Amino acid sequence: MSYKFGLIGYPLSHSMSKVIQEAALKSTGIEGSYELLETKQEDLISRVKYLRSRGFKGFNVTIPLKVPITLFLSNVDNIANVAGSANTIKINDDYSLSGYNTDVYGFLEAIPADLKNELQGESIAVFGAGGAARAVGAGLSLLKAGNIDFYVRNIINASDMADNLRKNFPEVKINCIQIENMYSLENYKMLVNTTPVGMKSNSPNKAFVSEKILKTMKPDSCVYDIVYNPLKTKLIKLAKKNGLRTIQGLDMLIYQGAKAFEIWTGKKPDINKMKIAALEEMID
Repeated sequence: MSYKFGLIGYPLSHSMSKVIQEAALKSTGIEGSYELLETKQEDLISRVKYLRSRGFKGFNVTIPLKVPITLFLSNVDNIANVAGSANTIKINDDYSLSGYNTDVYGFLEAIPADLKNELQGESIAVFGAGGAARAVGAGLSLLKAGNIDFYVRNIINASDMADNLRKNFPEVKINCIQIENMYSLENYKMLVNTTPVGMKSNSPNKAFVSEKILKTMKPDSCVYDIVYNPLKTKLIKLAKKNGLRTIQGLDMLIYQGAKAFEIWTGKKPDINKMKIAALEEMID
């Protein structure tokens, strides 16, 4: 039996998902393929029909479809329900779609254990309000963060995300703040970028925050950029330059991808081989 998987979203030129999932297939001895299927939001309906009719067993979802895809799901796991977004879809034998959010798992797995403990009760700044931001918000809430401030360009558009998190995590204080009103990061233990700013295909030489504002963070604070291509984004470089702890996006990608593969196949892939494959692709 040969499996067919894929990734939908737009743009996909930066994506390492094909590389890591093919490494996962090889590491488990499963015959199959993984396709990159660029899909704009207005083409989502036709793309879902295509995936159902062409024998796909599952697919990943990225920007800007992690929230819209939820409208097509017959059922979702608890984490996807809490996050209000899904990035991993399983196509069942009856062609119904089951949704999962492995971004939450991947985001949390990439955080060192000692830092996870330090984040309890702390204030954290998150840039963005899309599907990835929802997953990050859910993950930080599960870690029992005290306060999460989402810095966004449009507060009205972010209100649904904030309301969903407040409903599921009433003990965590959730705020949405206009990005123009960010003057200091001194009160935050961690800063997380969930926007595509800094991505190889989206302003690779830019950071969502200026170095002047980044300098206001305390030395023991951490900057986590979920952008993984390039390996060291402008934000990560600025954070390292100023002596801050950093977490790069590749580990989150690998962990969420491995969890997705397990959902689709029931097999645990070799995470190290997935990471090596991604690194080799990026170095080339």
